[in-house]
This record gives sequence, C-alpha cells and structure tokens, in this order.
Amino acid sequence: MSEPAEGRGPGSLLRPRLNKGQLIVAVLCAVLGFAVAAQVHSNDRDTKFATARQDGLVGILGDLSQRSDRLRADIRDLDDTRAGLERDTEGQAAVEDARRRAATYGMLAGTLPATGPGIELTINDPQGRVRSAALLDTLEELRDAGAEVIQVGDVRVGVNTYFADASGGVIADGQSLTRPYRFLAIGDPHTLATALNIPGGVLQSLRNSGADGVVGQQPKVTVQAVRSP
Repeated sequence: MSEPAEGRGPGSLLRPRLNKGQLIVAVLCAVLGFAVAAQVHSNDRDTKFATARQDGLVGILGDLSQRSDRLRADIRDLDDTRAGLERDTEGQAAVEDARRRAATYGMLAGTLPATGPGIELTINDPQGRVRSAALLDTLEELRDAGAEVIQVGDVRVGVNTYFADASGGVIADGQSLTRPYRFLAIGDPHTLATALNIPGGVLQSLRNSGADGVVGQQPKVTVQAVRSP
C-alpha cells in the first residue's frame, strides 16, 4: 500500500530524484570536463614558444645562455675555492709534520729537552770504586734496551759521548760527574729496568765492585740538559 500523498510536502513532489546510475554518470562527466580543461591549458602553454616571434625566441635563448654561463662560472669559482682549501690543508699538515719531525730530531740529537716515561738509575759509590768503563757499560746497556734520551749527571748524552777516569772520579764529555752517579733515561720503563737487572748485567757488576745501583721506574722523566747544536 503506497504512502499517502498528504504525508509529503509540495517541495518533495517537485525535487528531482537521482538514482545510483545517474550519480555515477554525473561524476564521470565532471571528471571528463576537468581533464578537457587541463589539456586545453597545457596546450595553450606549450604553444607559447611555437607562436612566439623570432626575436622573442632569440631573447629567451640569450637569457638562458647567460644563466648557463653564470652557473658555469660559479662552478669554476667553487672548484677553485675547494682546490685552494685542499692545498691549504695539505700545506698545514706538512708544516705540522715538519714540526713534529724537527722536535723528534732535536730530542734525539740532544738539542731539545725531552719528557716521557722511563727510569732513574742512581749509582751509589761511597768508596769511589766505580770507573769510567762501568758507566760506559751502563750507557750502552740503556741504549741497547731502547732508551731514546739519556742524561747522566748534568750531561746530555749524544752519539759521541765519552767517559774518562779523572782524579777523584769520572768525567763525561769533559764535565766532572759527582757521586752518586745519576742516569735519566726515557724509554719503556719495564724494558729498561729488566735490561739493567739481568743476571751478570750492569747492576750485578756494580755490586761486585762495591757499589750499588737502584732503579726506579717513572711514568714521567724530564731530561733538561741539552747539547750545543
């Protein structure tokens, strides 16, 4: 049984009704219209160059060429700047390396003070029995054990350092050494101490002569004495 007509207002009788199929058709028409409008706009934009006058095209090409030249110039400037920075970095690294080498050579040559881990050897000789040969043996033992920098008394040891007996004691490079004799050596503390303490080694020889050697391993040994360049 149909719904009574009086239940519907006049507006509902005049309002058009759309079923599902009609709604889909309307949406497709709207999409198609948007696509056609977009294509027309694109065609208009693409035909601007086609319809442009020759002198206009020349101007556009000239502007593009100038922009390209400016970009290439900027790229060259950036490349030059990068190369300059790389050269400066390499130059600075070379300077730093040269400074480190100079410092190392200066310490090894004895012309610069040095600091590092090592040992302090004190040779007590109350009876004055230690001779220059014993101190030379001590120096050679330290060198063989890897000592990089050595000082005995106030003398910085060099490649041509010598010991000699003198009245009242021993001299090193012409300077008198006072008892107790004191060696400072920079190198691996454990290796240096072990080399001095080996059976039949330096400390054993000193004890046999009536002297006594005491080795102290130090995390930091400072050698202040220097040699003349």
